[in-house]
Amino acid sequence: MTESQQTMLSRLKEIQENQTEMWSNYWQQYSDFTNWQFWMLAAFFIFPLIVLYLRMDKRKALLLGFYGYNIHVFFTYSDAIGANLLKWFYPYKLFPILASSVSLDVSLVPVSYLLMYQFTLNRNKNYYLSMFLLSAGFAFVFKPLLSAIGLFELDKGSNYFTLFIGYVVVGLIAKWITNVFVYFEKKAHNRV
Repeated sequence: MTESQQTMLSRLKEIQENQTEMWSNYWQQYSDFTNWQFWMLAAFFIFPLIVLYLRMDKRKALLLGFYGYNIHVFFTYSDAIGANLLKWFYPYKLFPILASSVSLDVSLVPVSYLLMYQFTLNRNKNYYLSMFLLSAGFAFVFKPLLSAIGLFELDKGSNYFTLFIGYVVVGLIAKWITNVFVYFEKKAHNRV
């Protein structure tokens, strides 16, 4: 490693350490458990998991879990990228050291998509239409509501249509990856 590279890397580490410390201080002053915003985020985290436990078709748990995990991973990545690029911002956090919203990426959004996927499977409904409607609901209703109460901010040219496209893309990727693995499984079972 060159000296200039080492100097730059040391500076980046120092900035990251300062940023982590600042977020921790900010969280303690404005976003900890003494604030209603914390409890709203906690509800977005806990209640969907309870609903999932009560409503998930346990006969399809592996399929639904695989799909839900895909949703979780891709939303976490896309949300972290957008937050790190300051395309959007979460002024309140459940955990101070994460740039994205754990409540939304880990629980509320994946559980909503998973239950929508279950609905389309169990009722023989069109996945793409259902996913499109759910994506529109999140992008054009839920996120503006979060903005109105100060839990979410758009920035740097982002808009709700951009979010909608992101929701749709993640819904498509998760479905297609799930379909590929279901195909592999069926193909393997047919060989036996």
